[in-house]
Amino acid sequence: MPKVKIKRKSTSTDMTAMCDVAFLLLTFFILTATARQPEALAVDTPSSTVKTKVPDADISMLTIGQGKVFFGVVGQDVRIKTLQKMGEQYKISFTPEETKRFALIESFGVPVANLKQYIALDNADRMKLKQPGIPTDSLDNQLNAWILQARYATKELHGNELRFTLKGDSKEEYPTIKKIINILQEQKINKFSLITSLEGDN
Repeated sequence: MPKVKIKRKSTSTDMTAMCDVAFLLLTFFILTATARQPEALAVDTPSSTVKTKVPDADISMLTIGQGKVFFGVVGQDVRIKTLQKMGEQYKISFTPEETKRFALIESFGVPVANLKQYIALDNADRMKLKQPGIPTDSLDNQLNAWILQARYATKELHGNELRFTLKGDSKEEYPTIKKIINILQEQKINKFSLITSLEGDN
């Protein structure tokens, strides 16, 4: 009995549809991704083995390095409200344009007296500027005021307590870190997070 010959079919696959899907996904991720903002003060954080995600809202970060401290708070609405409260405390009026520009600044380290000039700079000039840090002296403790007004703003807007994280350079002197912790404790803030690098990450 003769064998039946099976007609061989081509094994090539049309990849056009797969390429379209890949490019659509790539476009989606590019358009929805948020660019990482450059840090106002670059610090080399100490390493640890604990991995805990920092909350996305109602949080403030104090960056400490080179003997300076920088202040930042998450949320444009909280930044605007905090700036308004600081303006009232220090008798400085900010225009709507200045307030709008300040809302986009994630972290800064300048005294209140120089804040208007700092806000007026464009992003590139801000990164080039050597910021002196926020004053923490007992006679002019502006960091204490920023922390207090940011707490009030967060409570008024979101009804939540503002949480704090400290991001300190691994080579920073202990007295500087201790001074910041003392400022927090003066306001009965005894619980805060420390930002570290996960061991093994390079």
